Amino acid sequence: MDQGDLQRLRQQMLSMQQDIQEQEAEFKGDGRPVELDQNKVGRLSRMDAMQMQQMALETSRRRQQHLLKIEAALGRIESGEYGYCLRCDEEIDVRRLFVDPTNTLCIKCAEK
Repeated sequence: MDQGDLQRLRQQMLSMQQDIQEQEAEFKGDGRPVELDQNKVGRLSRMDAMQMQQMALETSRRRQQHLLKIEAALGRIESGEYGYCLRCDEEIDVRRLFVDPTNTLCIKCAEK
């Protein structure tokens, strides 16, 4: 992988990181507790709202996991270890990294 590829992958990850952080900022309002006043909201509506809240929380959890993967990949770039499989230490195909720059395994190890 050349420096140009590495720089493009780094920019792609920084852009992904910013998008996720913006989504998380928007989510903060969606994670409020569901109001339990039966005079205002019917039981089914409340159950639907609770389900939507749980779905929003799970989506947030997944975004947080993705942020951790991005931060780890950026750290590997800084340390010079980016682009190498964590299992076999072979170079990961750059095409695989352009699909998902947080990949940590080469295609052989990922298929095992």
